[in-house]
Amino acid sequence: MQIAVTTPTGNVGRHVVAMLVRAGVRPRVLLREPGRLAPDLRREVDAVQVDQHDAEAVVAATNDVDAVFWVDPTPGGEDPLADHARATTAVVRAVAENRIGRVVFQSSVGAEKRQGAGEIDGLAQTEVALDGIGVDVTHLRCGYFFTNLELQLDALRAGCLQVILPLDQPMPWVAPRDIAEVAVTRLLSPDWSGRHVQAVHGPGDLTWREVAEILTEATGRRIGVERITDDAMRAQLGQAGLGDKAIEAIVGMSTSLREDFVPEQPRSVRTTTPTTLAAWAYERLRHRLGDVS
Repeated sequence: MQIAVTTPTGNVGRHVVAMLVRAGVRPRVLLREPGRLAPDLRREVDAVQVDQHDAEAVVAATNDVDAVFWVDPTPGGEDPLADHARATTAVVRAVAENRIGRVVFQSSVGAEKRQGAGEIDGLAQTEVALDGIGVDVTHLRCGYFFTNLELQLDALRAGCLQVILPLDQPMPWVAPRDIAEVAVTRLLSPDWSGRHVQAVHGPGDLTWREVAEILTEATGRRIGVERITDDAMRAQLGQAGLGDKAIEAIVGMSTSLREDFVPEQPRSVRTTTPTTLAAWAYERLRHRLGDVS
């Protein structure tokens, strides 16, 4: 089986590639910069330099592929939804023109809303487009990535995270490695066809207050959390250099999920994965935050 993997150096993709290699598969990895692959991994994969927003290039790179793990690349332009639309066009053309048999797509909790969820709307449209061509597809509706905390190291060092969600609202948190495990299981399993939604909810739903307590214990550094207004968050993002469309795409991911939102798939043995935030934070954050005075 020839399996293509996109974003193979990303938080999830790097684990997908490693798991496939350990399973005896030589994956075809699609990425902008092949040099970013670890040297020992380059011998185990077929690397193709490609921009996932370039439909012609993606079609060429996925010729003779049986299955693909597709991740919309992180938007880098002024309009994140436009970037998602370009990625959607590329994957749909590749799957249709190359007759790729199955797709595992990394989506998000909230994509079931279809609109009004900020950048998640882009993932929802990729889901809809893949459904429309009748391919065997599994949409992974992932919870909030633990690795998002690595984007807030300065705030963690300062001892206070700022969020716009209610501090006592629980939501699913998940380790990217656990998402990869679900993705690889789906890619390799012959026992499914048609359209499926597979939520990946992590080991438990957490509130931001609980997250702060877990991080404090795991890192040995006192970390708090405070809720700020939507406009205050917009101002922070603007100061970081983001444009209006990018700001609304980010803010919308939170505002859309705080008004009685319930994921389409409930927590169950099928949607629950094992890695805890405490274990992840002890391994990934403690040393990065430095010594506690």
